[in-house]
Amino acid sequence: MDISIDHLSKSYGFQKAVDDLSFRVKTGEILGFLGPNGAGKTTTMKMITGYLPMDEGNIHIHGQSIKEYDMNRFIGYLPENNPLYHDMPVVDYLKFSALLQLVPKLEIETRIKKMVKVCGLDDEKHKKIGELSKGYRQRVGLAQAMIHDPAILILDEPTSGLDPNQIVEIRELIRELGKEKTVILSTHILPEVEATCDRILIINRGKIVADGTADSLRKQAKGQQVLRIRCEAPDYQEVFKQLNELSNVATVDLIDKNELRFEVQSRPNVTSNRQIFQLCVEKGWILTEMIPFETKLEDIFRELTTN
Repeated sequence: MDISIDHLSKSYGFQKAVDDLSFRVKTGEILGFLGPNGAGKTTTMKMITGYLPMDEGNIHIHGQSIKEYDMNRFIGYLPENNPLYHDMPVVDYLKFSALLQLVPKLEIETRIKKMVKVCGLDDEKHKKIGELSKGYRQRVGLAQAMIHDPAILILDEPTSGLDPNQIVEIRELIRELGKEKTVILSTHILPEVEATCDRILIINRGKIVADGTADSLRKQAKGQQVLRIRCEAPDYQEVFKQLNELSNVATVDLIDKNELRFEVQSRPNVTSNRQIFQLCVEKGWILTEMIPFETKLEDIFRELTTN
């Protein structure tokens, strides 16, 4: 099911948490929803799930306004704090969740078995939730979010508290689910977003500041080609001078004069690879490295959300 967010706004007193927000999420798409603390991510997710009323705007799920239709049966929600009943055994809690989500009684046992297997809870299923580690409690939260086989999953920090192996397992699970479900995933672990999400949306102070794939955001942020080069030559000053004189080169920074390492930034819309290579051939220098510098998602995030 697709989700359409149209001019969504929400205020707490004088503070506008979400400010005229509009975006779309297609069926079968995993959207990474990023932003600093207080940016409006959790507020937006709660409005999509119906936990919070919206001040202005509208949300349509599969073309139906959530103001007019109850769409909660199509949504699985894992809140950031993952509220659980610690005195309940895992299986009892999942049965309780299934009943709340109106899963047909004849299907409940099958759904529980599937969620226990999918979320890796088999060895823990008869324990009380309060006896579980934080990582396993997170798995229980994921299981309850999926117990009714929803078409949409809203996951707020789904890998919080998991160890690296568990993170990989949950990441693979989300990728698999994303083939047939619409997923909105909020996290502060940026490599996880790159590994899991089809698209990234970054908000800051309730407004969208970036929307695209990781590669497209890098290209927008980078603008100009940056190369890290190293060569073997008699004099670093001569290399520095000759690089600066190349027509496609905007700036040259010396990184290490002993190893003759430089960072070369090209002029907009052109590349310098060929000119640098030809220069080294003409001068008899040995070019031992020429590495494109890739802008990290962390750098893009920081640039867009620090102001």
